[in-house]
Amino acid sequence: MKHTRLGRTGLQVSRLCLGTMTFGLQCDEPASIRILDTAFAGGITFLDTADVYPLGGTEQTTGRTEEIVGRWLKPHRKDVILATKCFGAMSRRRWDRGNSRKHILDAVDESLRRLQTDYIDLYQLHGPDPETPIDETLRALEDVVRAGKVRYVGCSNFLAYQVARSLGRSEVLGIVRFDSVQPRYNMLFREIERELLPLCAEEGIGVIPYNPLAGGFLTGKHKREAPPPEGSRFTLGTAGPRYQDRYWHEGMFETVEQVRAVASEAGLPLAQVAVAWVMANPAITAPIIGASRPEQLADVLAAAQAPLDPALKARLDEITAEYRKGDAGR
Repeated sequence: MKHTRLGRTGLQVSRLCLGTMTFGLQCDEPASIRILDTAFAGGITFLDTADVYPLGGTEQTTGRTEEIVGRWLKPHRKDVILATKCFGAMSRRRWDRGNSRKHILDAVDESLRRLQTDYIDLYQLHGPDPETPIDETLRALEDVVRAGKVRYVGCSNFLAYQVARSLGRSEVLGIVRFDSVQPRYNMLFREIERELLPLCAEEGIGVIPYNPLAGGFLTGKHKREAPPPEGSRFTLGTAGPRYQDRYWHEGMFETVEQVRAVASEAGLPLAQVAVAWVMANPAITAPIIGASRPEQLADVLAAAQAPLDPALKARLDEITAEYRKGDAGR
């Protein structure tokens, strides 16, 4: 497994990051441990989680994923780079969510407890908070870094202008800045190529995109003539409707068939091609790959070992060009 720098920092991370949001709901703890072991054996030393996971859960399940990761992490702590996030509602209390100073300071301590560690390598805001001034948020992140609880900070689901403004305020205030972003990115959702990725390349910000397989849609296993299968990302609790809205469209089924034909012609699994396509963009640091079974990792691990042929990438770019537009798939 190759490693690379996270943005302009000196931190080295593996070229694939294991996402854990399936742990604790879509797959139980024994299956989650097997996935972690398989990824680690395959050279993945970069883990991403969040305090609100598992995906599709409720108020009663928040924190469960971090707890599972924490139990696995204890004997492996020095061998992995650990990322987690805060922002989502952790209870019904109005102050137990968002990017306020209070919530960030509380959330960091709770994540440290669940993860059974005394520091987090990369701490990210899971989303922007319009109710909290960005200066308040950045000063709180500065404090947790200075306290030694966090090494680097980043954000997820921020628009390009929000990232740019945050960078500007960090510079003016002389405090910690975002060293990474975590956006959605795949062949069926390319909008970030227009503004966010150029910004990150210019400012030296690492990009660790989620959904490189479009929630499994880009594995080609779903059929347009059949309803979303039970147990998949498209039927999973509170997340099911969101994933159907993102990808379950006639045009996207047609695109997947076109991509499948190109992958078949190249003699490559569709999942490997989808992840390799994301990795081929020079602005990308490490795609976040997830699984509900250990065997699902085989094709994506292969993507890290076999870079996509430029001519093949060009064909895929052409097939999926429409998804650079803001209204793609709607």
